[in-house]
Amino acid sequence: MTGLPDSMRFIAARAAGGPEVLVAQRMALPVPRADEVLIRVAAAGVNRPDVAQRTGLYPPPPGASPVIGLEVAGEVVACGTAVTTWQVGQQVTGLANGGGYAEYCAVPASQCLPWPVGYDAIRAAALPETYFTVWANLMLHGRFKAGETVLVHGGTSGIGVTALQLVREFGGRAYATAGSAAKCAACLSFGAVAAVPYRDEDFAARIATLTEGRGVDIVLDIVGAPYFERNLACLALDGRLVQVSTMQGAKGAAIDLFQVMRRRLVITGSTMRPRTTLEKAAIAHDLLERVWPALSAGRAGPVIHATFPLAAAAEAHRLMESSAHIGKIVLEVATL
Repeated sequence: MTGLPDSMRFIAARAAGGPEVLVAQRMALPVPRADEVLIRVAAAGVNRPDVAQRTGLYPPPPGASPVIGLEVAGEVVACGTAVTTWQVGQQVTGLANGGGYAEYCAVPASQCLPWPVGYDAIRAAALPETYFTVWANLMLHGRFKAGETVLVHGGTSGIGVTALQLVREFGGRAYATAGSAAKCAACLSFGAVAAVPYRDEDFAARIATLTEGRGVDIVLDIVGAPYFERNLACLALDGRLVQVSTMQGAKGAAIDLFQVMRRRLVITGSTMRPRTTLEKAAIAHDLLERVWPALSAGRAGPVIHATFPLAAAAEAHRLMESSAHIGKIVLEVATL
C-alpha cells in the first residue's frame, strides 16, 4: 500500500463503560483482505450498536476489527487481490464489520455502494447501517408489499426515518410512535400518515382506532420486551412482528400463544452484523437496484441531526444515548 501513512487516528474504547472511555489514539492501518477495499474515511455514522459495543454488550464477531463503527463513506485507496468491482480513487459508502471510527477502514467490497447522486460524505456515511437493516427486516423478514400497513416504533431514529420513507416509497401506509409532539410532527414529514406520542397515549389503543380495529400488517420494533404484548395486539390477521432491536430489554415479556395461532401471527427479527458477506452482498444488490434510485432522486434519504469531529466521538455517544436527536449522528473524519 504505497503512498499511505504508517499509522492512523482511531477511537479506542479503553474499557467497557460510559462515553468517557472513548479516546483518540493511533494504530497501524488495516490491511485489506483479498475481498476487501481500504477506504480513506471522510465520515462515519454513529449507531445504537456502537453504544452497545462500547458498554460491552455487543462484541465484534470473530475476525472483525475491534474498533467501533459500522458505516463509513470515503475514497478507495487500496483493493484486495480479488476485488474487481472497485478501483482506487472511487467514492464509496460501506457497511463495515467494524473499524469505522478511524481514518482508514477495510470493508468487504461487496458491502460497498456508490454515493447517490448529489451526496457528500456526511450523507453517504449515514446510509449503510439503517438501509441494510431496514431492507433486511422490512422487506425480507417482514415480507412487506405494496398496500400494506406498518407501525414503526421510534419513528425519528435512524431506523425509523428510513423505514417510514421506504414504506411510503414502496406503496404502503406507515404509522409511527415517537416521544414528543415535535417528533411526531417530524414522523409525518418522513411519510407517516399518523404518529402516536407514546408517553401520552397507549399506542395499541390508538392503532386500533386508526385502523378501525383491523390492526397493521407489520410492526417494526426497536424497544423490545416492554412492547411485546401490545405489539401483538396491534397486528392484523397474518400480521408480522419484526424485532430489530431490544433497547429496553429482550426478556420478561408474556406471550399468549393462542392469540398467535388464532390470528396466524409471525414473530421474527434479525441482527445485521453476524450475517455472512454473501448475505450482505445480496442486500447491497437489492439496495442498489431498488433504493438508490429513490435516494438519487431525493424521494428518500437520511436526515442529519448533528455532526462531530472524530475526536469528539464521546460527545456523539452522549447525544445518541439522550435520544434527543432526530435522524442520524455522523462523525467527520477527513475532507476529500
